Amino acid sequence: MTATDLPASLVLVGAGKMGGAMLEGWLAGGLDGARIAVVDPGASPDMAALCAARGIALNPARLDPPEALVLAIKPQGLDAAADSVAALAGPDTLVISVLAGKTIANLKARLPQARAVVRAMPNLPASIGRGATGAAASPETDARQRRVADALLSGIGLVEWIADEGLIDAVTAVSGSGPAYVFLLAEALAAAGAAAGLPPEIAARLARQTVAGAGALLAESPLDAETLRRNVTSPGGTTAAALGVLMAEGGLPDLLREAVEAARRRSAELSG
Repeated sequence: MTATDLPASLVLVGAGKMGGAMLEGWLAGGLDGARIAVVDPGASPDMAALCAARGIALNPARLDPPEALVLAIKPQGLDAAADSVAALAGPDTLVISVLAGKTIANLKARLPQARAVVRAMPNLPASIGRGATGAAASPETDARQRRVADALLSGIGLVEWIADEGLIDAVTAVSGSGPAYVFLLAEALAAAGAAAGLPPEIAARLARQTVAGAGALLAESPLDAETLRRNVTSPGGTTAAALGVLMAEGGLPDLLREAVEAARRRSAELSG
C-alpha cells in the first residue's frame, strides 16, 4: 500500500468483522483517519473507540460521495441500505463490494450512478491480515481506481485480480470457503489421533499446531506445496504410507475437486 494509491476520501459502510478488519489494515498501511467515514448504526463500542482515537467520522449526519466507497454490510442487508448508499456512489466514486453473491450488475442496478465497481471476495484470515482476496472490476474502472482498489484490498492480505467476473464463483469455492476445509483437516486429524490412542486434548493440540505450522511454512517458503510435500516424504516411510491412502483414487485430491465444484455451483446459484 503506497501513499499515492490511497484515496483522498473513503466511506466504509458496515464495520463488522470484515469491515473492521479492512479498516484496521488501512490504518496500519498509513491511511489517515481524517480521510475516512464509517457508516454503521450498530457499530460496536470497540469500533466507536477506534474511530474516536483515529479521528474517523462515525455515522456523520452528512456525507458527500467519496473517492472510494467500500460496502461491507451483510449481503441480505443491501436492499434495505440501497437508497442511502446510492447517494454516496457518485459517477466518479470507486465502489468496492465485499458482499458475497452480489454481482457487479446487481450492484449497479441498486447504485444507478456507479460506474467503477470492484467485486471482491476476501476470506476469514483477512481478520488477521492474512486474507486471500479475488477481485473483478467493471470495464469503467480506470487505472487509478484499480490501483486504489488494489491498495485497499491488499491491506488485508493477498489480492488476485480476475479478468472474468464469472470466475469469482471459483474464487469463492477455493479461498472463500477454503478456511473451513483447513479447519476440517485439523478437526479430522485430531479425531484420527485420538482414535490411534492419544488423549483427545493432546491430539487436538498436536493437530492444531501441525496445521498452523505447515501453513506458516508454506507461506514463508519459496517452494510450492508439491515440492514441500515431496521433501517431507521419505520413500517407504510413515508419511509415504499415509499419503498412499490420502492420494489413492477417491482420496483427498478427488474429494477436494468435488467439494470445490459443489461450492462453485452453489455460489453461482446464490449470485444475483
